[in-house]
Amino acid sequence: MKRGDFRFHERLRVRWAEVDLQKIVFNAHYLTYFDTAVAGYWRALALPYQEAMARLEGDLYVRKATLEYLGSARYDERLDVGVRCERIGQSSIRLLAAVFRGETCLVHGEIVYVFADPATQTSRPVPAPLRAAFEAFEAGLPMVEARIGDWTAQGELAHAIRRLVFAEEQGIPAGILVDADDATAVHALVLNRLGMAVASGRLLAPAPGVGQIGRMATLATVRGARIGRVLLDALVDAARARGDRELRLHAQSTALSFYERAGFERSGPDFVEAGIGHVPMRRLLT
Repeated sequence: MKRGDFRFHERLRVRWAEVDLQKIVFNAHYLTYFDTAVAGYWRALALPYQEAMARLEGDLYVRKATLEYLGSARYDERLDVGVRCERIGQSSIRLLAAVFRGETCLVHGEIVYVFADPATQTSRPVPAPLRAAFEAFEAGLPMVEARIGDWTAQGELAHAIRRLVFAEEQGIPAGILVDADDATAVHALVLNRLGMAVASGRLLAPAPGVGQIGRMATLATVRGARIGRVLLDALVDAARARGDRELRLHAQSTALSFYERAGFERSGPDFVEAGIGHVPMRRLLT
């Protein structure tokens, strides 16, 4: 096994509790490492696991898991766990996984899942959309697409995402999630390959030539897969297409670096809105 055999890697760090009396990672923990990396693999596919399985009317159950040990990891070492979909059968999915320290493979193995009815745990054929999502990721294809529209077309899905992120996760009052500006705003949704909306945002026009980006929200279960950047780029492109020369936004303080990487700069003092710290930012469009 080589690092280059895997498109996806999950970065881990060995914890004290994972080391045994031999001062190496206890063998059973590598299955936990594999499972943690598989969860990351689902994020890379932009598939919120529970919601995706509900839509597909099934679930995945482990049929077989094997490990082969080549070396040992030690406390505080940084490891990368690669995951790859190796084969999809009629009702089974075979994933390969490997733990690397640098370029050295320490452990590798496979996990075989069976897609099944959750009530009876009897196998079912792997749904075509799920099969296609795995194949697309391993082929290096985009896992999401951004869709631009108005509130009539996209409001229901956008509101559902705002409710999950802003109201349920951040404690923002549900009554302020939707306002009069939604009716005239340009809205963006990011959809995965199952057609599920996983992120939403909007673009206002507070002044001629000026765009105001807001209500940026990505589902927690798929954060870390660059979905927020796909959403932001779609809104920036929409602003540029209508002739905006400047973009403004109010970034939550915890997301400051995200917007800085996208070319936005601070434009005023920090402030608090809905109990959350914010930073005004701007970006000139050329």
